[in-house]
Amino acid sequence: METAFPSCRSSRTDWKALYRAAIFETDRSLGSQKVAEAEKAILARERELFYAPGTFDEKEDLEDALYALRALRTAWQHATVA
Repeated sequence: METAFPSCRSSRTDWKALYRAAIFETDRSLGSQKVAEAEKAILARERELFYAPGTFDEKEDLEDALYALRALRTAWQHATVA
């Protein structure tokens, strides 16, 4: 029987890898795409945790990562305007 979500182990690490790639990207044209991909993966993981048990630490990490990605996007937007 197939589940509605990919294995928790892979999605636990996927969002982290995408998050790191977005945070460390120096090319703004690639960065916005990587930020969007990381946000999508984080939101998917949050949905998984809504239906399955997860640790408080991971939930907090997800919130912190989304906050950081949004701050990064905002900083890029302000830098291009200036």
